[in-house]
This record gives sequence, C-alpha cells and structure tokens, in this order.
Amino acid sequence: MLSKEPVLARAHTNIAVIKYWGKADEKIIIPQSSSLSLTLKEFYTDTAVKFLNDLKQDQIRINHQRIPVSKKIMAVLNLVRKLANTKAHAVVNSVNHVPTSAGLASSASGLSALALASSYAAGLRLSKQDLSRLARHGSGSASRSIFGGWVEWQRGHDNHSSYAFPIKDSTLNDVDMIAIIIKKTPKKISSRQGMRRSVKTSPYYGAWKETTAKDLTTAVNALQNDDFRTLGHVAETNAMRMHALTLSADPPFMYFNGDTIKIIDLINDLQAKGVNCYYTIDAGPNVKVICQHCDSLRIKRYLSKFFNPNKIVISGPGPGAHLIQK
Repeated sequence: MLSKEPVLARAHTNIAVIKYWGKADEKIIIPQSSSLSLTLKEFYTDTAVKFLNDLKQDQIRINHQRIPVSKKIMAVLNLVRKLANTKAHAVVNSVNHVPTSAGLASSASGLSALALASSYAAGLRLSKQDLSRLARHGSGSASRSIFGGWVEWQRGHDNHSSYAFPIKDSTLNDVDMIAIIIKKTPKKISSRQGMRRSVKTSPYYGAWKETTAKDLTTAVNALQNDDFRTLGHVAETNAMRMHALTLSADPPFMYFNGDTIKIIDLINDLQAKGVNCYYTIDAGPNVKVICQHCDSLRIKRYLSKFFNPNKIVISGPGPGAHLIQK
C-alpha cells in the first residue's frame, strides 16, 4: 500500500579506500572489482518521496530546483514500481548537504536515500541487503551507503550476488577523514564516462583488477587487526593506481587540478614529519585525508595555512541510511 504521507530518508556519503573503477555490466551496474569504503557522518542527503496514482509523470526536485528525471533516478523508481506492483508516479524532493558531482560521493548518498525513501513510500519493507541491490541500480557506490562505518561491496556476477555489507570484526574504528573542498562545481568527465574510457582503452586495466583485489584483502585484514598504517598506505597507493588509469586512457584525462597536487605535497610533508596520515582521491579534484582522530585537528591546522579552513571538514564514521520522522 502506498504511503499517504511523504517518506523522508537520510543517507550519508561514503568514500572508497579501495576503489571501484569500471563496470562489467553497465545496465545493472555490476563492477569489475570489489571495493571498500567508509561512510561519513558530515556529508549526507535528505530525500522525501511520495507516490500518487493521479500523477502523470515523476516530479524531481534537487536542492529545491525542478530537474528532468535522470536515468539514475528512473532506474531506482522503475524498479521500486515493479517490486511494489504499482504504476504510480513519484514526487521526489532531495536536498544535498554535500557538493554535487565534485568527487565527494553525492550520488552515493542521494541514490541510497532515494532507494530507502521510495521503497518505503511504495509499501515495501526491504532488507538492507535488498536495499543495497536497489540503490546499486542508480549508482554503484550507493550500494555501500545503505550501511554505516566500514563497508565492502562485493563484485558478484549478477543482480543477486552484487551487494554491499558491513565489515565484521573491525577493530580499527578510531579513523577520521578530512575533506578539503577545493572545487564544488561539477566535473567535466563524469565517473561513468571516465570508467568506460578507462576500461576500454587503458593498457593497464587488467593489472589494475589484479592489484585492487590484493589491495582489498590487505585493507580488510588491516581493519580486523587494528593496523592503521597498513590501511592508510594501501588506500593511498590504490587511489593513485586508479588515477593512473585515467592518465593512461585514450584520450587521457585527469581529475586533479593544481590544488590537488599541492595537497598531495602537503600530506607528503606531514608524513615526512612523522604525522600518520594518508590521502585518497576519487573522481574529482577534492582530496580526502585519512587519519586517526588524535591527529585530526593538528592536520587541519596545518592545511589551514594554505587553504580556507571553512573548506576543510573533519568527519568521523557515519551511520547507514535511515528514515527520519517529521
């Protein structure tokens, strides 16, 4: 039964420490490799959904602006309608508390919140595993934002076997991420475009798949053995190997800008001074620094000498997607 009132859900962004870069099946978003991420407290999306039988088409507002229905949103809503056996269209109102399309995982939080709110508004009560599968149809990384903390998205080989789950027995919980927001505008090459080009044209893509599988094993072992140094090191090298794919694609492309390189150098300087911190970078110029909570303020103070401190945000682990009572 369709909900009589709008259903409001919140989902937080997640940042991959072992990257997902490339799809084996673009239609239902099956990745080429498994990945590992941390869900963040400070960045999130609130999405309200209501289905109406007399509505002629879906109505979507993001940050209070009416937009056309994207393929990502339509993929989730159509699957919800199929599961709920309804033809009703939806009114969706979504507010991002994270810059959109700038490499800070706004699509992960947005599509995860949409999956929970729309399924609940359509009368479905899905398990978290099924919600992860549903969110994956909109955005691969959204499958991970269904859960809080450290999350693995197993590659699988079909719709049933490709979903995310929280890491069990993790003893490494004293970890923060510091986001340095140097650019909020959308990137010129979307993640989907970048992945497709890398998979098809980079001569190193096969090696990437082999090394990232090993990196995932190393990272999970580090989480379960309270080994921050190993986790940070493998996260840093995995990120740079991902970006090597963009530089080796045909034609090559880059998500970095001058400030990205500057922050990398600053983190290298901190490491040389004995500060235990590591950088990771997704499909955008913004840099995230992985550190332990005891070092967060020290690192922010150092970076604030070079960048606007209001653009440097410290975040601890965040919760999974959840409903918000009005």
